Amino acid sequence: MALTTGTNNQALLDAQLELWHTTFAYIKSMALKSALDLRIADAIHANGGAATLSQIVSNSKVTLHPSKIPCLRRLMRVLTSTGIFTVQHGDDDNGSTGELTYGLTPASQLLVGSTSLTPFMSLILHGIYVSPFLGLSTWLQQHEHSDPSLFEMTHGQTVWDVNDHNPAFGALFNEGMVCDSNFIMDIVVKDCGHVFQGLSSLIDVAGGLGGAAQSISKAFPHVKCSVLDLPQVVAKAPASASVKYIAGDMFESIPPANAIFLKWVLHDWDDADCVKILKNCKKAIPPRDAGGKVIILDMVVGAGPSNIKHKETQVMFDLFIMFVNGAERDEQEWKNIIFEAGFSDYKIIPVLGVRSIIEIYP
Repeated sequence: MALTTGTNNQALLDAQLELWHTTFAYIKSMALKSALDLRIADAIHANGGAATLSQIVSNSKVTLHPSKIPCLRRLMRVLTSTGIFTVQHGDDDNGSTGELTYGLTPASQLLVGSTSLTPFMSLILHGIYVSPFLGLSTWLQQHEHSDPSLFEMTHGQTVWDVNDHNPAFGALFNEGMVCDSNFIMDIVVKDCGHVFQGLSSLIDVAGGLGGAAQSISKAFPHVKCSVLDLPQVVAKAPASASVKYIAGDMFESIPPANAIFLKWVLHDWDDADCVKILKNCKKAIPPRDAGGKVIILDMVVGAGPSNIKHKETQVMFDLFIMFVNGAERDEQEWKNIIFEAGFSDYKIIPVLGVRSIIEIYP
């Protein structure tokens, strides 16, 4: 009785709902993972953009035991409630309610076709990435400087070592990074193309298989594009007439260029390492009056739209990237490492959803 004193029951139920909604939020993620694994969006897309359960199951891309069809209906109920798919009640020729028909939303349309984001979503939802967070509270109780990252505590090796020693996961990582590059760089070259105007050469540092550099080179053929990455990464790079691949280490040196491009690189490293990387970038570019600059594509927490979903996604991604001892930074945190690395000025362009373009000048 003491719990309800001075508090109406509806407020207590609302508070319980808030706890339950957050507690069961992982079910949304696992429902999406199941949809990716089962290729449900592909099945609906192949059926003209709308499909019943029986049509989804009959698609050759979907492997589902017939006994689980009632369970699939329950999975789809979650996925329609969370906005991944639409649902409509169909009527048969006799006027009776027929089978439910499922369709694609703008979100699930991003999971089909040649520009599908499925590899990136599958990477983030992979057990190798999800499992460390079961030990987050244990990791938070350990000493900061002498202990491994949350990822290392769970798997006994760094995420980069896992990529190298687990070929299947390494391939998924590369595919995920390439598909994200293809998606975001298409928007970058259309909406932020001015940041590449006037450049003669560009080094995409830690550019992996070169997805971003390929996009820049295609949109701005006058820019000589190169990718710098570790030898084992460059060895897997595709043959390209427009992009040069250079084996090296950004912590040691960066080849000279008019501009340096860093897409989703600095968020993997702590401030001290970021300063080292940026100092090497500064050595590689000409003075500002000669057009030298560093172009960063990364998250600036607090920048962009102020709606709740935007803010929550930024801070959740910050907690996510903490599992490799990385960080998503707000403007002041970016300012600190930029100036410590010896740069004179910067400009934030928050036009990429939860991410931004940051130009920094020597």
